[in-house]
Amino acid sequence: MRRLPPLNALRIFEVAARTGSYAEAGAELGLTHGAVSRQIAALESWLGQRLFMKDGRRMVATPMARIFAAEVGLSFDRLAVAADACGRPNARRILRVSAPTSFAMRWLIPRLNRYHADHPQVEVAVTTVSTVLEELRGGVDVAIRRGVVREHVWPQHRVVPVLDDVDTLIMSPALFAQRPILKPADIEEHTLLASETRAGDWADWLEAAGLQHLAGRPRQIFDHFFVTRQAVEDGLGVGIGPLPMLEIDVASGRLMTPLPEIRVPRTGYVALIPRQADAGNLVAGFVDWLAGEARGEPAPVLRTVG
Repeated sequence: MRRLPPLNALRIFEVAARTGSYAEAGAELGLTHGAVSRQIAALESWLGQRLFMKDGRRMVATPMARIFAAEVGLSFDRLAVAADACGRPNARRILRVSAPTSFAMRWLIPRLNRYHADHPQVEVAVTTVSTVLEELRGGVDVAIRRGVVREHVWPQHRVVPVLDDVDTLIMSPALFAQRPILKPADIEEHTLLASETRAGDWADWLEAAGLQHLAGRPRQIFDHFFVTRQAVEDGLGVGIGPLPMLEIDVASGRLMTPLPEIRVPRTGYVALIPRQADAGNLVAGFVDWLAGEARGEPAPVLRTVG
């Protein structure tokens, strides 16, 4: 007989550690805050050590608990794969994908109709993270992150390159019509828009453009790139944006690249697959499709209503 912790308590613990909140765990599982607390307490009693410590009004997982939760999440992933492999062969499959918000909004989601057309039995459920450096958590089949193919960085995952990335100057066509940028020095007439999540974009572009003397110029900074991109589209200033991720906006006329020849190579995106996942090659097939999309056709043009 295996000496296993209480499995229901393990399930609740993994969600609480992943969400960082007893209340969010309860909402996800349909349980009260008290029920979550009791199950965590039962698991702590079984293990003989604390898993969460009080920090203000929140219960925060200990460093050891975070490591344990990652292992538990991987075990549940493996169990889910085994259940799928033994389940109904024609049943609809759910493929859970975690991706940075801008990548999901501007590159992945506009292409999913093409994937679903060829794989009607699969539903792709996308969750987003606010930063490409956010730690990996259980509960997803594929995680997209910025990085290179170095297995030791993610030792429990298989790493597959998906999309290359270069930065270039972006602005709205309406702003270009008012104050065109025909040469690098013309940006002195514009407000520079930047993102906390993409620090260094302007410094690197200015160096590539031979405008290092403008590196100390004030910028309007937003917390995330998808906010900056919207500000650029609204004509509030000019920004630095990634290609090919923003090709969908260029094709639709929302954005333009006034100096496309000035490009700064960036670390691209990789797909991370849990090593024990995908008994039926569903995940591997999806990642192959992602890589094919990156090499092939542009995404469909987004259309707005009204």
